[in-house]
Amino acid sequence: MKPLLCNRTTIMLIALFLVSLAKSGEARAEDPQIQVGSKSFTESVILGELLCHVSRSHSLTAEHRAELGGTQVLWKALLAGEIDMYVEYTGTLRKEILDLPANASDDEVRQKLAALDVGITPHLGFNNTYAIALPSKLATTKNIKKISDLQTQPDLRIGFSDEFLDRTDGWPGLQAAYQLPHKDVRGLDHVMACRGLNSGSLDVTDIYSTDAEIEFYDLAILEDDLGFFPKYYAVVLYRADLAKDYPQLVESLTKLDNRISNEQMKLLNAAVRVNKESELDAAGDFVNKQLGIKVEWDRTDASSWWRRLLSRLTLTTLQHLTLVVISLIAAIVVSVPLGIIAYKVPKAENSILGIIGIIQTLPSMALLVFMIPLLGLGILPAIVALFLYSLLPIVRGTYSGLKQIPEPLRESAEVLGLTPKRRLLQIELPLASPSIMSGIKTAAVINIGTATIGALIGAGGYGQPILTGIRLADVALILQGAIPAAVMALLVQTLFGWLEVFFVPAGLRKQ
Repeated sequence: MKPLLCNRTTIMLIALFLVSLAKSGEARAEDPQIQVGSKSFTESVILGELLCHVSRSHSLTAEHRAELGGTQVLWKALLAGEIDMYVEYTGTLRKEILDLPANASDDEVRQKLAALDVGITPHLGFNNTYAIALPSKLATTKNIKKISDLQTQPDLRIGFSDEFLDRTDGWPGLQAAYQLPHKDVRGLDHVMACRGLNSGSLDVTDIYSTDAEIEFYDLAILEDDLGFFPKYYAVVLYRADLAKDYPQLVESLTKLDNRISNEQMKLLNAAVRVNKESELDAAGDFVNKQLGIKVEWDRTDASSWWRRLLSRLTLTTLQHLTLVVISLIAAIVVSVPLGIIAYKVPKAENSILGIIGIIQTLPSMALLVFMIPLLGLGILPAIVALFLYSLLPIVRGTYSGLKQIPEPLRESAEVLGLTPKRRLLQIELPLASPSIMSGIKTAAVINIGTATIGALIGAGGYGQPILTGIRLADVALILQGAIPAAVMALLVQTLFGWLEVFFVPAGLRKQ
């Protein structure tokens, strides 16, 4: 194991080099004054770009931290000061964030937000409420017009978006209100649910009333005959000190009151989802033509596609490598000693292996949301999450490798008069090195795949094109993230095969 100790400085220098490269790739001429967030669905991304355009019209620099997951990620990021503003919906705000009754007044909402140092604008105009949809042809065939009609259709295949499946104003409340008998209800991504209706693999799903998919897939919207769904008017939530620092910007946001209708929002969604415009261009055109706010931006240039692809691939590769390498190095430094302790101290064995096993079972998204108030958005919480998920294979590999050393070899080392430290460094760790290297290799490959979740909290990497590609039904974008990730995993396998020459004694290597 001596070569490992000798090369520790080199490994740390490589990690620092990767961090500096990733940071330089993200560098901008100046730090953005305004940080805008958006959720991981098209409408939210468009509105995030719209807020950036409005900010830039006041000669402010704005950065859009797009597709940051769901409601709780954005809300916690706003409270933590990681973003300055984002678009939320009143129904979500009342029930999911503030835990207020659906009929709570606007004054009650403002007061509760003010206590949290959060401001709110008037409604932007449109009401993007939840709705229940199914293919028009199926609705006609089975004569389904209202949500209550689903009571007599227990065999319908239902799939809801993941967030809707667990929200109090989603499936649990809807099922209770309408006494729906359906038991086998699947959770999946919102965009994938719409495609499931189109392909015939699903019969019913939730949808937003301003979705472009309603017309595109010829869906029938069921009447909410019990009035279960509240109003979901779009509003801008912003940090209270934004009004002190940039009062003119907040004034402009306030003037967006009732400026965007349901039909206009549908057209904006269709421009991106159907006509394949970029969110930046769609929002910019709307701001110029409909809101009368003159803004300029670098319009998407189709002729520069390959140049942008190469630039994006370089940046995402550096970001992905940074996430994987730093988290893996930290995990090795912590896990190998933990594995040794579990082996040397029998009383600690169950505690160490048990706690590490529990950490491995934590849902990745829940872990990231939990860390946002502590570590913010971006690369740091993603590295910590990957570090935690790397512990188990390395600790297990170290512990198992040491445990499996034949007893006669241990006794021989004792007979030679070696001290416990020398036995560990010169006999036991070299004999256990194949198992340790196997655990490290497993952790590295798992990290490469798991690192894609970093895109949900703005850490970049190969997850960003995958996430955007899924949202836009763009296979080319998905492959821009999936193929490099697969290639990186293969390269890591090859790299560790080469590293065994240095870290595994010749007699123990696989031929």
